[in-house]
Amino acid sequence: MQIDPHEPPLSAPLKLSFDYTRSVGPLLGEFFTALRERRIVGVRGSDGRVLVPPAEYDPVTYEALTEVVPVASVGTVLSWTWQPEPLEGQPLQRPFAWALIKLDGADTPMLHAVDVGAAASSEAISTGARVHAHWADETVGAITDIAHFALGDQPEEVPPPAEGVDPVTIQVSPSSIEIQHTASLPESTFLRALEQGKLLGARTGETGKVYFPPREANPATGLELDNYLELPDVGTVTTFAIINIPFAGQRIKPPYVAAYVLLDGADIPFLHLVTEIDPADVRMGMRVKAVWKPREEWGLGIDNIDYFRPTGEPDADYDTYKQHL
Repeated sequence: MQIDPHEPPLSAPLKLSFDYTRSVGPLLGEFFTALRERRIVGVRGSDGRVLVPPAEYDPVTYEALTEVVPVASVGTVLSWTWQPEPLEGQPLQRPFAWALIKLDGADTPMLHAVDVGAAASSEAISTGARVHAHWADETVGAITDIAHFALGDQPEEVPPPAEGVDPVTIQVSPSSIEIQHTASLPESTFLRALEQGKLLGARTGETGKVYFPPREANPATGLELDNYLELPDVGTVTTFAIINIPFAGQRIKPPYVAAYVLLDGADIPFLHLVTEIDPADVRMGMRVKAVWKPREEWGLGIDNIDYFRPTGEPDADYDTYKQHL
């Protein structure tokens, strides 16, 4: 198959995000529960220092710490740096300072944002400035319950804590990163072919292993994969897993099968879904065929194939796929 090496590579923004869920344990549970009530607490170490945020283990003796100590929501800026252009997801949408703040009653500083007011000028903040916590309108038991710190040493009035609310034991922290991904020539070629309903593999010369999807080079020899081949949309299940446990963001109701499919003519299997069969009946060597989405839904992705289904053919001979287990 002829490929135009001068065609520009594909490029698109890529955003990766997930919710990191963790149990917080008894000590941090008290810290986050206090934040939900618009209070701040630390923990006392073996040397008498009050650590804020609380450390679970003593930095001197490494023993577990348990003595929770309330501290003020007012403190002093020890050092700071200016954020002239806020980024997405940061606490403020106008210029602000990141500062290390030692709260009254604490011996260690905590990092947080400081809003210097409408002027939004770095001249408004200095080392030694007094600041106070500005609380979020709705608190959930996270460090973001402190929306930011503001200039001045007058603490905000806070409402009494709600009664009968369970302590914080689990915390969910959304995480994300966005990059501009520029595809390589083989990747761009592969994706453009998918948009046309074609499955392209590639090899070095006329006799090398056929890699699907194509790579920059043969990992065994380092030679360029310069010979593109169109592969059929039928293949063999090599290995598979039955997914029984639901998880956040899951788009398919368990149980379902994620299988490695070795397309006819390829030497590398790839991962996809196998359905239209009871998961308990899926097996190694089973012959499968791609089920494509409607043509108008095709884009630049392997998800143009909705899933694979059994063909009804006899299972492939073990020797044809044993090297791919």
